Amino acid sequence: DISYLLKHFYLQKKLINSVDSCVDEAVCGLVRANGGLSLLKGHRVVLRSDLENLRGKVALLSGGGSGHEPAHGGYVGAGMLSAAVAGGVFASPPPASILAAILSLYNAGASGVLLIVKNYTGDRLNFGLAAEQARNHGVAVDMVIVAEDCAFDRPSKAGRRGLCGTVLIHKLAGALAQEGCSLDQIVSKVTEVLKGIGTLGVSLSPCSVPGCLPSFVLPPGDMELGLGIHGEPGIKRSKVGFADEVVKTMLDHMTNPDSQSHLPLKSGDRVVVCVNNLGALSCLEMAIVARAAVICLENRGVEVARVMSGSFMTSLEMTGVSLTLMKANQETLRLLLLPGQTLCFLMSLALLKLKPETLPKTTGRVREASALNLLQMICSTLLDKQEELNSLDRAAGDGDCGNTHAQAAKVIQEWLQDHVIPGCPGQLLSVLARLVQEKMGGSSGALYSLFLTAAAGHVTETQSNAAAWASAVHAGTQAMRRYGGADPGDRTMVRDLLCHFHSTFHALQNSEYTKSFSSFLKATLGAEETRNLTAKAGRASYIAAERITLPDPGAVAVAAILRAVVEVLEAQK
Repeated sequence: DISYLLKHFYLQKKLINSVDSCVDEAVCGLVRANGGLSLLKGHRVVLRSDLENLRGKVALLSGGGSGHEPAHGGYVGAGMLSAAVAGGVFASPPPASILAAILSLYNAGASGVLLIVKNYTGDRLNFGLAAEQARNHGVAVDMVIVAEDCAFDRPSKAGRRGLCGTVLIHKLAGALAQEGCSLDQIVSKVTEVLKGIGTLGVSLSPCSVPGCLPSFVLPPGDMELGLGIHGEPGIKRSKVGFADEVVKTMLDHMTNPDSQSHLPLKSGDRVVVCVNNLGALSCLEMAIVARAAVICLENRGVEVARVMSGSFMTSLEMTGVSLTLMKANQETLRLLLLPGQTLCFLMSLALLKLKPETLPKTTGRVREASALNLLQMICSTLLDKQEELNSLDRAAGDGDCGNTHAQAAKVIQEWLQDHVIPGCPGQLLSVLARLVQEKMGGSSGALYSLFLTAAAGHVTETQSNAAAWASAVHAGTQAMRRYGGADPGDRTMVRDLLCHFHSTFHALQNSEYTKSFSSFLKATLGAEETRNLTAKAGRASYIAAERITLPDPGAVAVAAILRAVVEVLEAQK
């Protein structure tokens, strides 16, 4: 049978030792082959081994899912990144590792830390959460989002994807940092440069995550234009043409003024061209594509100031290529051509030690009854909803929404067995934020942790009335929207649901129980109404709207949590 053949054909074509250890072994191999790098103990973080040279300068941190090598660890070194953090294959790195990297750079004497992040929901959330946490440690942090994909004529609310143009930003920002520019100056300059960068890819084959079947099927003789580096759908499929024709099609699409994501390009402009191997294109083909790109641009009257050709941001073994154009003036070229030291040859194991954060152990069984009852009810509700949420999530995701919420519930239940609930509500929210950040996983874990982290500072032992909780909920919701890129009406867990927490807390604090149930009913209706909304943020935004006919699982989960809150607090009236 065809599924059996596909499974055994593709699963055997990875030169790895194990699916579970492949990322750790790859990161270790990178460091052991390059003497200018070191590993941060306990994390998939690659650091410059000469961090002392960062003193008084801005440090640069980037990262993302593995499978895009040499991005991002291969760009760590003098003149480029100060550190890079790796997630699992095609998975965002955890906030704890990102924060550990930021603190390592800060402890080395960096004047500030710039996060360079590709525009994917998980990356934005996790880097955003780590940035917020780092600011609480007194670190000057800023974040630049790279979103230069030219594929979609009408980008979704999630925005344009971050692609190989990220590497150019690494180089330019690294040169500016090396010259001693301030954090604000670097952010300002690279933000301006980003307006003149565009990327588009074409794929001749799918790729497959280790241990998994290919993410899609591309018939023999076909190619797909605008495919994402994680195998996300492109804009159209067609038969493979001659290289010159394919390159012309790519450049025509990238510069089409009718597209909202086009790169404005006219005769007389000067550009840097980056021809990026997506993984498995031969060197012969790469040279042919580079030639075609230069000739096509010159025929339009565009001056090609420099050509970069090679594997800069790959997609595992995908057979394909992306073209990145960057408008270049004299200053941009000067920065680009400044020497950098990456991919060194000697090994270094100098590690920075961080004091791990620990959760307070119990010294007794005294707990605040209402908080305990509330948490137990929420956990029980999420466990009961596990299969329902998984079923809803299969329509637009990987079908694990229920599992991730159940995992969070179990972790909280385990914590309650061994720990005293803090008397300060803000401290409890911070504990819950760390638990879901570390154990829940996925974008949901990052979103809940962002919400709880931002809310924690607004409620204290002495300030815990309805107004304080309303302020806390507002701060948490705003943090989710800021880093997640979603707004009410976008078919996400943000929907209008969290807004109802405000009115629920206010009503219950003032014994207005009818209003609290009304708020819950509105939230439940809001969750149900997400079936009629078009996804504008998160992974579901890349899926055709007609394929998603069920309510958003995240919204259903939040509605269930709100119901648990209402039931417990009303029982205590």
